[in-house]
Amino acid sequence: MSKLSFSEAKARLLEILRKKSVFYGDFTLASGARSNYYIDCRLTTLDSEAAWLVGQVLYTLIKERAEQLGITVTGVGGLTMGADPIALATGMHSFRENPSSPLQAFVVRKAPKSHGQTRLIEGNFKAGDKIVVIDDVVTKGDSTVAAIEAVRREGGEVVFVVVLVDRQQGGREKIENLGHPVVAVFTKEDLLGPKTPEGRLSGEVCS
Repeated sequence: MSKLSFSEAKARLLEILRKKSVFYGDFTLASGARSNYYIDCRLTTLDSEAAWLVGQVLYTLIKERAEQLGITVTGVGGLTMGADPIALATGMHSFRENPSSPLQAFVVRKAPKSHGQTRLIEGNFKAGDKIVVIDDVVTKGDSTVAAIEAVRREGGEVVFVVVLVDRQQGGREKIENLGHPVVAVFTKEDLLGPKTPEGRLSGEVCS
C-alpha cells in the first residue's frame, strides 16, 4: 500500500471505522453503562489495511504533539487488549519513518503475570521512558487511567494520551484532570454523525 497523505489516511480510517466498528442495539459497556450503540475498534485495528492507516495517523499525531511540547517520546502502549494492535501498528510505522529511533511498543496487563518475571508491563518498556499511553475507545476513562497508573508505578513518565475514539462521556475530561493531555483522533460524532434538532446523533437509535 502506497503512503497516503495524513488527511487521506485519516479519512480512509474513518470510513473503515464507520463500516466495521459501529453497531446498534442494546449493549453493556466495560464501564457498566448501557448504550444503544457500540464501537468495537478491534474490528478495525486488527484489519490489515486499517492497521496500516492507524500506524500512520497515530505516529503523525504523536510526532506533532511531541514537537510542540519539545520532548522525545520513547514508547507507546496501553491496557490490553484494545491498545495492543494500535501500539504495535504505531511502533512499526515509526520504524519505517525513523529506523534509527523508532517508538517501542508495550502492553499493560490487567493483573501482574503470576509466573516467570511476574511483570505488569510486557514488551519494550523500562523505567525512565517517556510514554504515550494509547487506548482504542475512551468512555469513562477507567482503562486508560489504569494504564497510566501502571506506567507511572513502573517508573515511566506519561507525557500525553492518544485515543482512537472519544465517546464524549467524560473520560477525556477525567484523564486531563489528572494532568495528562488527551489527543483524540475521532469523536463519537465523527463516527455516528452530527446531532439532530432533538439532541440525538443522527446515526443513534433510541432505546
